[in-house]
Amino acid sequence: MGHSHNHHGHEGHHHHHHHTSNKKALLLAFSIITLFMIVEVIGGLLTNSLALLSDAGHMLSDAAALGLSYLAMTFGAKGASTSKTFGYKRFEILAAFINGLTLIIIALYIFAEAYQRFIDPPEVISSGMLLISSIGLLVNIAAAFILMRGDKEENLNVRSAFLHVIGDMLGSVGAIIAALLIMFFGWGLADPIASIIVAVLIIISGFRVTKDSFHILMEGAPGNLKTDDIRAALLTMEEVCGVHDLHVWSITSDFPALSCHLVVESGENQQDLLKKANRILHDQFGLHHTTIQIDRKDSACCGDDHCN
Repeated sequence: MGHSHNHHGHEGHHHHHHHTSNKKALLLAFSIITLFMIVEVIGGLLTNSLALLSDAGHMLSDAAALGLSYLAMTFGAKGASTSKTFGYKRFEILAAFINGLTLIIIALYIFAEAYQRFIDPPEVISSGMLLISSIGLLVNIAAAFILMRGDKEENLNVRSAFLHVIGDMLGSVGAIIAALLIMFFGWGLADPIASIIVAVLIIISGFRVTKDSFHILMEGAPGNLKTDDIRAALLTMEEVCGVHDLHVWSITSDFPALSCHLVVESGENQQDLLKKANRILHDQFGLHHTTIQIDRKDSACCGDDHCN
């Protein structure tokens, strides 16, 4: 009975490089957002602008999300131990899950705030609101650009932080439009209408991040990897007559893993077969963390049934 573990050192170095750049991006974006949040609170108080104070609350949630994401990646870099054999990598997914829920809560808060403003539109110093919300837009664009340079397509945690910033950027755009409408047309309802549009976009983003992170926490297969395709590829090897106990999951968003049993005839060269199987998994599916066990066809542990 053969057994193999496959880990690629180059991929580990590649992962470390992305991890370092993601941490730097999150820390820089967190610093920028936090500094402007303080400015926006002061501006909101000076202009008596409820809209700016509300947006400062969004910025606070962004700062919290970015800070949490940074801490998550710092924890995730900690090495494995005898009690936590994968280390703390899954902490990143927990942070993304919390961030997704926070986006949904923020959206619900905006809906409630917009309802109050429809009933009783607040008096706003539109010129001050326009100035500060314009600066806020530039700050959020800068933060979004920094996070875009990170690995947001593969790292769910960076993507959730990025969506927080995009949501606040949309909030700044809405505040600018509302300020202009109030300034030139005296249309106080512009602010809650813009807020509702932004809230819809934010709640969609929050739902997606929460759904994706929940899928990983539930050990779901990565969306780009189909177990049927992997099974079929392994069965193309002449020596293999069956594949069972096939599991594909993600340790974290950019760390997929696989384990399976390959059923072979007696007398096959197991080490050569393991190398061939790992090459197929690496080249066709980008799987680098694999655990494969080889079972002889005449053994008790074969076929499509689970091993006991």
